[in-house]
Amino acid sequence: MNWLAHVFLSEQKIDFQIGNFLADPLKGKLWDNASADMQKGVDIHKIIDSYTDSHRVVSTSKSRLREKGLLKPVIVDLTYDYLLTKNWNMFSSIPIKEFLESFNRQAKKRSNDLPTQASELVANLADEDRLNKYHDLNQLKQAFERIDTRLSKKLLLRESAVGYFDIVNEKINDLESDFLIFFPDLCRFVKKDLDQNNLAHWKI
Repeated sequence: MNWLAHVFLSEQKIDFQIGNFLADPLKGKLWDNASADMQKGVDIHKIIDSYTDSHRVVSTSKSRLREKGLLKPVIVDLTYDYLLTKNWNMFSSIPIKEFLESFNRQAKKRSNDLPTQASELVANLADEDRLNKYHDLNQLKQAFERIDTRLSKKLLLRESAVGYFDIVNEKINDLESDFLIFFPDLCRFVKKDLDQNNLAHWKI
């Protein structure tokens, strides 16, 4: 899953959400005095990724794209964030605009207290409103293009993220059907490891 899903699949506490986001760019390792909630966010991130990687429906989504391809997991992650945005009201009791405005505001404020690398990552996430970039297929294509700017020239000679867009567009209904099976499964699996009192934003 990509960043929007990770922030949603968190207890509604800013340190928990930030930890769930930071787990990827910081390779799962926080600084020594990071808060307990932030560490819990990292731990849940790992649980989410492990469950996602082993789910049969996610494998089905990958197989819909190409027979082979190093970027298929990334493409499915981004496409699932688009599909989460599209179907947000099925899963959240808080409208996405309100949810992300609250997150960005709290994350920006909290970034001032974090170590330099984490502070920059969190502040940029909030300032650029990055979780709010999946409202239509054109924005999804732009997300693929942003991925390509971070890939090595060697990998780009083999494949590009934007090169998957046409097949994603063609298969989007099938991918959405996959997502609507998988994401409720993921929510139920993760929920057992979360404090139910801090999940007021969840409908599941």
